[in-house]
Amino acid sequence: MKIVNLAVVFALAMGIAPAHANHHEDAKHGAAADKHDKHHAAEAHDKAHHHDHAAPASFVGGILVDAHGMTLYSFDKDARNSGKSACNGDCIAAWPALAADEHDEASGKFSVITRDDGSHQWAYDGWPLYLWQGDKKAGDKTGDKFLGIWHVIKK
Repeated sequence: MKIVNLAVVFALAMGIAPAHANHHEDAKHGAAADKHDKHHAAEAHDKAHHHDHAAPASFVGGILVDAHGMTLYSFDKDARNSGKSACNGDCIAAWPALAADEHDEASGKFSVITRDDGSHQWAYDGWPLYLWQGDKKAGDKTGDKFLGIWHVIKK
């Protein structure tokens, strides 16, 4: 098993040259060490910025839910595959977007859209995904058919 000095890995990931106990005075060893250090810095960067590319939601009982089991909804005023959300202002306060971050990537039927405020939101099959403030526990679906324009997403 290889033991890794976490301070060195962190320093390399931050682009800081760590102080080594044995300085590489020999130019040949120095070049090899630089290549080795850059390789480990790249590995540390990849690990620090790794995101699990698992789907942001799954079907439970035929209904799409988030990682906490909360029901997800589509909004009829959104245009499918437009990459935009029509729910802003008071609407988004009542129907929070299923948030994504800038590192999340599309996978299968899941995609990421950029909202008008610059934040990111998950979409499924081209439809932006929302939660409903009225749902209090996993499995609630009190927003289904709300005003005839909000719908649970069924498999």
